Amino acid sequence: MKIVNLPNMLSIFRLLLVPVFIMMYFDGADYAGLRAVCVYAIAGATDVMDGMIARKYKQVTRLGRILDPLADKLMTFAVLICVTIDGVVPLWAVVVFFIKEGLMGIGGLLLYRKIADMPPSNIFGKISTVVFFIVCVILIIGKGYITELWSSIMIGFAIVVTLLAFASYIFKFATIQNSNRKK
Repeated sequence: MKIVNLPNMLSIFRLLLVPVFIMMYFDGADYAGLRAVCVYAIAGATDVMDGMIARKYKQVTRLGRILDPLADKLMTFAVLICVTIDGVVPLWAVVVFFIKEGLMGIGGLLLYRKIADMPPSNIFGKISTVVFFIVCVILIIGKGYITELWSSIMIGFAIVVTLLAFASYIFKFATIQNSNRKK
């Protein structure tokens, strides 16, 4: 199986979009937020496409299972940090998200060492990603119109969904750990 395939190239492209998003978001030009949202939407579309192509054409690789979530997390971090720096989202949201992602990273590394692979994402992770994307797009486009309370409620909802996905991954991790102990 080839390591450099279309799904992996799409993930690499998504990684390259992270600094583009940041530059667009903070460039200060008219419609900077809208342009940043377009970059974010392109990143989201390539995320969907790489997964579909990889599964449909049996191009799932270990590298892809690392690149795909890495690209997702870096874009999500970039978006969250930008809207926090801009005062759209409270700092606690970044702290909670970073702690959750740090724990996910540690769990992923432990699993990788144990089973020499990364388990694929599950439906809860996908739902969490979509909810987070929608909330961030609304917050970026609605900046200046959405109150601080509503921003906190929306990002709080997205983080609760993310934490529920995290709980499903903890369950999956525990299941894999238990099945490996029985062997």
